[in-house]
Amino acid sequence: MLLRTTDPFRDFDRLTQQIFGTTNRPAVMPMDAWREGDRFVIEFDLPGVSKESIDLDVERNVLTVRAERVPGNGDWEALASERPRGMFSRQLVLGDNLDLEHIEAAYSDGVLRLVVPVAEKAKPRKIEVQVGSSDTERTAIEA
Repeated sequence: MLLRTTDPFRDFDRLTQQIFGTTNRPAVMPMDAWREGDRFVIEFDLPGVSKESIDLDVERNVLTVRAERVPGNGDWEALASERPRGMFSRQLVLGDNLDLEHIEAAYSDGVLRLVVPVAEKAKPRKIEVQVGSSDTERTAIEA
């Protein structure tokens, strides 16, 4: 009989828990982000989360999204429990080129959608070129 003092799957289990989370520390919420013209759109998948449990905070240029999927209560016996429960949290560092004062948020069909406009100072703009002589040209002519 061979007695093992270590579990060969321990590292694999630890890696799986870090990637997919556990019931004590749920996995991070999946996210997509893209730019549409003068705005950035960010969507988070939060199925089964009530709108009331979603909390959005912006401090300086860090956006924090928190949500909670509450475990069901009642007189029943769980047969399978694969969906993570508990608190979810995600932080995004947003650039200085975004207008954090005018973020819009909507929650529909389990998807939290944030729209962040580009700041006016970061938008491309045209600079008009003046026609005429410059100070350098005058100095060259006078000399």
